[in-house]
Amino acid sequence: MAKQELKRDLKNRHVQLIAIGGTIGTGLFLGAGKSIQMAGPAILFAYIMIGILVFFIMRALGELLLSNSDYQTFTDFSIDYIGPWAGYVTGWTYWFCWIMIGMADIIAVGVYMQYWFDIPQWIPAIICLILLLTLNLLTVKLFGEIEFWFALIKIITIIALIIIGIILLVIGFQTDYGTVSVSNLWEHGGMLPNGITGFLFALQMVVFAFVGVELIGVTAAETENPKKNIPSAINKIPLRILIFYIGALFVILSITPWTELSASSSPFVSVFGLIGIPVAAGIINFVVITSAASAGNSSLFSTSRMLYTLGKNEDAPKKLGKVNKNHVPSNALFVSTIIVALGALLSYVIPDQAFTVVTTISTICFFWVWGVILVSHIRYTKTRPDLHKASTFRAPLTPFVNYVVLVAFAAILVIMFFSDDTRIPLVLTPIWFIALFIAYRIRRKK
Repeated sequence: MAKQELKRDLKNRHVQLIAIGGTIGTGLFLGAGKSIQMAGPAILFAYIMIGILVFFIMRALGELLLSNSDYQTFTDFSIDYIGPWAGYVTGWTYWFCWIMIGMADIIAVGVYMQYWFDIPQWIPAIICLILLLTLNLLTVKLFGEIEFWFALIKIITIIALIIIGIILLVIGFQTDYGTVSVSNLWEHGGMLPNGITGFLFALQMVVFAFVGVELIGVTAAETENPKKNIPSAINKIPLRILIFYIGALFVILSITPWTELSASSSPFVSVFGLIGIPVAAGIINFVVITSAASAGNSSLFSTSRMLYTLGKNEDAPKKLGKVNKNHVPSNALFVSTIIVALGALLSYVIPDQAFTVVTTISTICFFWVWGVILVSHIRYTKTRPDLHKASTFRAPLTPFVNYVVLVAFAAILVIMFFSDDTRIPLVLTPIWFIALFIAYRIRRKK
């Protein structure tokens, strides 16, 4: 019988690329189209602003995880610093977050495949999900390898896009919409063409572009050298945001006026089609498919590990806390995959709204998870000042910056209520938390 624990098979290169994969996903490749249409060129400032907030969250997460070698995920320290109820609600909510992301990713695969094939979105979505399930059932090392190569494809593509964009800027390349120029950022209605309202409404999709960056924390239990690898991965996040988000979008918006980009397709694909390179557009479409598959792969990994932790803590059926002979939590993996498959059904029922619905619900739930990390860190600095002082990876500007980030999240939630696209999911999502609190009370009585 396999020893019932996870295996530390993820090496530094795996963790580094998983970290990059977490910061480059469907939210950027597909969601950027919609956020650009809302905010115009000012979307660059939105990514910078949210990126800074996310970095402070990650520093708090890193310090907490490294403060105790027994911490495997953020549910562990939330139990210590907030209470058992926080661990229960956060564990299940994080699982739900990634279920929603998994749905968004397979929906995105279906959308991208329509670039080549006139078939229903749900068919390629299901095929992709079955393939990812098969790969995840093998070993965590294989998961690391898949993510390594998926992330490498994304990195090479974005760097190539930036280099090509710079060349087009330097030579003053002509497109059907005029000369490739930085002036495209302000010549089509200014930096804020839709006013401050459009900018604020775009923040939800920008936040979604960053969800998954905390996956570094979930890999802690399966990382070969967490004290070295986790800080290294977290400290490189700002540079990655600057290159892969700001750099790529700056180039896209310089090549093509924001008014010519579609809200329903990837701007990365559109921009190459618009400058007359259809073959390159097809290649980019392949890349964004691998990006969505990569994020879906991360989704199955994280949901299965979270269910495994919940099962081990007896917050979920005990069978979910078991691993197979390859040290993979296969029961938890099967359950998560079946529920993610509902995303394919959603893309069949409401193909035009499915992506927005699941990304909105996911964003709201991630606010909870990130908020718990920040509150746990505040409690940690107050109740364990000795650990905070001795930390080799102390989070900067705490606890003041923790409060700033929490207030910013609260403001974004208020803004989402006034947007027609996000209002209904925002109103319905609290049902999930009410159900969890009821389930926790029932569990305590038993």
